[in-house]
Amino acid sequence: MHMRPRSIRARDTLAAAVIAGLVFAVTATGVDFAVRGQIKADLLRQTQVDARRVSGGVRDGSLEGPIPDDGRGRVLIQVVEPGGRVTNATPGAAGRRPVSRLWPSSNLRVRDYTECRGVWPGRECYVIEAIRVSTARDSVVVYASAPLPPYLTNGLLEAMLAAGVLLLAGGVAWITWRVVGRTLGPVEAIRAQLAEISATDLSRRVPQPSGEDEIAQLARTANATLDRLEGAVGRQRQFASDASHELRTPIAGLRANLEDAAMHPDDTDLREVVRSALRDTDRLESIVTDLLLLARIGTGGTSMQEPIDLAALAGAEVRRRAFTLRVVTELPAGVTVRGVRMQLVRLLGNLLDNAERYAGSSIEIEVAREDGQALLAVTDDGAGVAPADRERVFERFTRLDTARSRGAGGTGLGLAIAREIARAHGGTLRIEDHPAGARFALRLPLVPPPGRAKGRPRPDGPS
Repeated sequence: MHMRPRSIRARDTLAAAVIAGLVFAVTATGVDFAVRGQIKADLLRQTQVDARRVSGGVRDGSLEGPIPDDGRGRVLIQVVEPGGRVTNATPGAAGRRPVSRLWPSSNLRVRDYTECRGVWPGRECYVIEAIRVSTARDSVVVYASAPLPPYLTNGLLEAMLAAGVLLLAGGVAWITWRVVGRTLGPVEAIRAQLAEISATDLSRRVPQPSGEDEIAQLARTANATLDRLEGAVGRQRQFASDASHELRTPIAGLRANLEDAAMHPDDTDLREVVRSALRDTDRLESIVTDLLLLARIGTGGTSMQEPIDLAALAGAEVRRRAFTLRVVTELPAGVTVRGVRMQLVRLLGNLLDNAERYAGSSIEIEVAREDGQALLAVTDDGAGVAPADRERVFERFTRLDTARSRGAGGTGLGLAIAREIARAHGGTLRIEDHPAGARFALRLPLVPPPGRAKGRPRPDGPS
């Protein structure tokens, strides 16, 4: 199911905000409990010290006069008799009613607790320690109380933590929105460009971000696919164009001859008409075969490729042919390439056909290693090709003036087929400078010899 990048962006942002909110909420809850626990523990420690100091003074009778305020009013201390009368207190607690109504029992003389009064938001809470001085029935009780900070009782701490959670979750959502937007921006650009590409214009490419991440690899893959698609469509269009252009003339001639023979059978040499029709049919068949081969070259991938020794391939082709000219070969073994054998045989056959057609007296076939590549060169001693025409001869159905003067030729597609095969194998086919005649040089990537791994020294080399 297709989902627009903006929807993905919103979904991921919402998910990040929810997850961040949950994490921060759990963290805030932990902070709330930790703060409350720490503050209560500190206040309880203060009340315990003061209550036990005063309780000890009451018990041994050393406490005379008002209870001294060592905590500067932070801890309120009262000594309360049974019945609720305050008999002694610190200055801040004097004249006030007892801080608590809880009365410790004789078997549980010390009580620590928190007690609140009032309603929110004016609620007040105290940490209290109550100590029964003795187990006697009329024993007094010492109360020490310390007020909790207001932000722990009126919800201010929770409000601050909630605001912090919302701010942090919002920050995470904003960052996620920006990061996901920046990440999906190239994807949206790729999608929009692909949506605009049609079969009538395959030359456009998707924008390719820099880097080696998945989106950059996606863009490169999409552009490589578009390259192959454009090449395949181009071959189909070229086939249609060439077929409609080149087949029209021989078909028209064949039809004219047959119609003339049908209209004037008594004035026509039927055998000559048949022979002429067969020649035209053979030419039509050759043109169609070559056009189909041009349309198929490079579309089969690498599944049909195999290591091929160029010298062995050239030697077999030379032995198969019956040359009327002198042939000079230089075919050292071990120059190996990877390719489709039948296509390379066709390439070499087209070069040899061309050389036989235009050579004066001899043809030279050479295989070599040159500049890290495999070289297969076919040279004739004919008139050669002018530098201005060295690219034109590889165009389809091109015939130079010198070619027309040399008698009947082929379909006009031989050299075009040869160059397309070279390109499909990652190589080049060019006419190079030569003292006499024409030198067609095919260069292909070399294949390492068997048994030699990349980066591994030769068996007889240094260890």
